[in-house]
Amino acid sequence: MLRRRRSLGETRYDGSVTTENNSIFEPDGRAIPYVDEMSEGDGPVLVLIPGRGLEGGALGSVAHILAGEGIRVLRIGSRADDAATLEERVQDASDVMDHVGIGATWIGGHGVGGTVARALSAKRTDRALGVLLLGVEDVDVPIAPSVPILIIQGSADDVMPPANGEKLRASAVERASVVTIEGGGHLFPVSDPVDTAFAIEDYLAWD
Repeated sequence: MLRRRRSLGETRYDGSVTTENNSIFEPDGRAIPYVDEMSEGDGPVLVLIPGRGLEGGALGSVAHILAGEGIRVLRIGSRADDAATLEERVQDASDVMDHVGIGATWIGGHGVGGTVARALSAKRTDRALGVLLLGVEDVDVPIAPSVPILIIQGSADDVMPPANGEKLRASAVERASVVTIEGGGHLFPVSDPVDTAFAIEDYLAWD
């Protein structure tokens, strides 16, 4: 299991070797960037989708830590013009998952990326083993029924306040869990990657 430290540089890893593969998938002329962080471990697979205006690098530190612990992380960015609709981003993410051979798995994201994950889980219930939300947008977007939901949020997030996550948990109390990063702002996955990664790994019970 990941051992938490105050900074990324002090994080201890289990010795797994990770390989970062930066690629662009172009189905039907769509240029969809993605990073497939492979691991030699046999842990679970996690799809991460960044928020609007943030490319995959915004979740890079969290992904690196998880991959170092044996979890394969697929980060799916948005098209270069960032003009895709929610439905188009859902399709893009699904197509990239098909492209790299990922079936049913945990799907998550930060901000609007989490909203894409919610919509994808509802549209393709066969793909979602669970939904991870790094902050919760206050939007009326469904989540696949019966799958577990992990909400990680910053206590000082003034864009997606913790009340959003509590509201979502109240609507699915039997399957939703909330972890709060104390002092974390809107970009807590960037400022607090170790605590964020620990919360994910701990919930997935991978050690």
